[in-house]
Amino acid sequence: MTHVSKVTLAALTALCLPAYAMGAGVADLDANGDGLLSVTEVQAVYPDVTAEQYSAMDLNADGALDDAEVQSAQEAGVMPTSDEG
Repeated sequence: MTHVSKVTLAALTALCLPAYAMGAGVADLDANGDGLLSVTEVQAVYPDVTAEQYSAMDLNADGALDDAEVQSAQEAGVMPTSDEG
């Protein structure tokens, strides 16, 4: 992870603390069961997450969060882990 990515994720951590406190598991976000999280799925549970914040979590910029991106976001404290809440 580049320095810029780490800084971006650290900034997102501060911005997403209210969402983090909600404590929903990642599986709860995947409404269509495809194993990827769209911005719509994330915002359905965390309405305060902006498109810009979502894009920062989308490390490969493909428009969806895969397992690795979700794990990175969880490790940075931007997205709750599945065992929280």
